[in-house]
Amino acid sequence: MLTLLLALAGFAFLDALDVLLVGITTAVVLDSRLARRSPLPGGLAFIGGVFLVTTTFGIAAVLGLHWFTELIDVEITPAIRYRAEFLAGLVLIGLAAIRAPAAATPPEWTTRVRRQPWLLALAGIVIGLVQAPTAIPYLTALALLSAHRPLPAAWPLIIVAYCLAALLPPLLVLALSLRRTAGARRVYRRMARALARHGAVALRILFALLGFALVVHAVLNHQHLLRPLP
Repeated sequence: MLTLLLALAGFAFLDALDVLLVGITTAVVLDSRLARRSPLPGGLAFIGGVFLVTTTFGIAAVLGLHWFTELIDVEITPAIRYRAEFLAGLVLIGLAAIRAPAAATPPEWTTRVRRQPWLLALAGIVIGLVQAPTAIPYLTALALLSAHRPLPAAWPLIIVAYCLAALLPPLLVLALSLRRTAGARRVYRRMARALARHGAVALRILFALLGFALVVHAVLNHQHLLRPLP
């Protein structure tokens, strides 16, 4: 169980390096300051929309995978588990080799919707619908959780905690924007610049490290990895 939680924490950290969400949250904050109003309603509406979709998707995915394996009576043997771990590691290493842009610019439509909290919530829902089924770390984490036998009693809370952890950077940007101290403003600017400038490179490095760790862990258990499937 501890190994599972540590793996999920690592995947949540990878998911947290989403420069698009930080960029949009930063744009909402800057626009709110120019209009002399609080960025809290718009920022929370946007982040809440993303959180709602990603959490719902995760719970539905685990329920679906668990129901499917129970329906066809599939036993997740150590051989299946370590082969899946090996393949997930190779996928992450492959993604690390893909060069990504160093910065993410918020889409142009954000300039029209960031002053309306309900539109920002809708934008968060749309982005969540796009990202949840395509985020490799999240999908891998859901697969690991689904393969755990038996499922942890509090697995829905684990998914909620995962999605909250993945949204910590935009939440931190929003929280720092509410502080009026010079130190908070410096941290806010440095964090936004660092994620925009180095987020993509850091994500590739973490993909490579985590993928390598998964492959090595699977190879160390080669007695299960090479065992024929039932």
